[in-house]
Amino acid sequence: MTQRLFGTDGIRGRVNEYPMQPELVVRLGLAAGEYFRNGRKRHRVVIGKDTRLSGYVFETALTSGLCAAGMDVYLVGPMPTPAISFLTRNMRADLGVVISASHNPYQDNGIKFFDRDGFKLPDAVEDELAAMVLNPHHEWQTPAHDEIGRARKIADSPGRYVVHLKSSLPPGMTLDGLRVVLDCAHGAAYRVAPLVLEELGAQVIPFGVEPNGININHRCGSLYPETLVDAVRSHGADIGIALDGDADRVIVVDEQGMVLDGDQILAICAQELLDQGDLPGNTVVATVMSNMALEVFLQERGVRLLRTRVGDRYVVEAMRQEHVILGGEQSGHIIFLRHATTGDGLLAALQLMRIMVSRERPLSALAGLLHPFPQILRSVRVQRKLPLDQVPELVQAQNAAAAALGDRGRVVLRYSGTEPVLRVMVEAEDPMVVEHWCHNLCAAALQALGEDSAVS
Repeated sequence: MTQRLFGTDGIRGRVNEYPMQPELVVRLGLAAGEYFRNGRKRHRVVIGKDTRLSGYVFETALTSGLCAAGMDVYLVGPMPTPAISFLTRNMRADLGVVISASHNPYQDNGIKFFDRDGFKLPDAVEDELAAMVLNPHHEWQTPAHDEIGRARKIADSPGRYVVHLKSSLPPGMTLDGLRVVLDCAHGAAYRVAPLVLEELGAQVIPFGVEPNGININHRCGSLYPETLVDAVRSHGADIGIALDGDADRVIVVDEQGMVLDGDQILAICAQELLDQGDLPGNTVVATVMSNMALEVFLQERGVRLLRTRVGDRYVVEAMRQEHVILGGEQSGHIIFLRHATTGDGLLAALQLMRIMVSRERPLSALAGLLHPFPQILRSVRVQRKLPLDQVPELVQAQNAAAAALGDRGRVVLRYSGTEPVLRVMVEAEDPMVVEHWCHNLCAAALQALGEDSAVS
């Protein structure tokens, strides 16, 4: 497969393998410094990370490249991805950087950037950075020896982010009386997430808050809600909150033990905004992976669902273009554009609890709004990523599935932006039909692109 630097959400890969190699990351720091430096003023970069052992390696490499390029680096340590987006704006920095592989295991790591306004970089800018990094003959425009940058640690960043999150609730609102089970995935939110909930008055039962460098996302967090379900039931909690390793996504569990994904969270929040007459353009943005039931739910209420390609940055781009305030992904990236410029799992959980408190209703009563269509998502490991319209076996299988499902079902095939896999998604009203067509499509993908026993 052709090497590519940036994927769906920044750079990501196995540590000490391309592209997550220290020498490449130094070049990435040089490239980012050169691209975002404009004039003779001091330039500031905020760098945060999650709790992976390799975070030290890439934090040092990035800092070296950025300082050499004349940027002053502010190190905030383990903090959620959305916190870095906020701090970049809050500290008037020129650039924000997150060192994280999100929900991936600790063996992986990644890097993503935010511009001075807290938004992820567009593809065109990433391509320019990649061109500099991958060109062995690029001549770096480094400053004179007395103009290189400094690096320093910032101690008050958790407090700034906590205040920001609390300000997203109405003045005076508390979470007094709410019992919350909180799973931080041994990740970036292990300190700030319990703190903000406790300061708002909730009784917090935390777990996944003892990172050791290698246990991030290990059988915990948003990819493993089963543990959260058991904890909510055993503690008699009002809500369970599961964040991923960098806390930009959330999955929740209601008091009865029902798991709610990003689509269901979007439905609850969209209904609340509609009831308040505060949904500009009567539009919500989601991706091609969002369940068809969300689209039906919104259509019945006169709301348009605008779909984008997968990736919360593409959701945000569409929201900005269409002046939409609510968007997200089924995986749990939820964007409230009035409060944040990227997905924020903790912010989304707070907005759900705000609705619970103001409506004086349990989460299960709010969650009954949406009944998702049966949906299967499988991953097929591939040896090569050929354009899908040039794979006859897949085109034939997809056309057959689309004809059989009609307008009461969907098929989505897409390559992962961070892994050598093809995602196969099928949804319809009949689970047996879904299983049948998903099996056929995976078999066709394996025959054309993959290997035996490579479906998960």
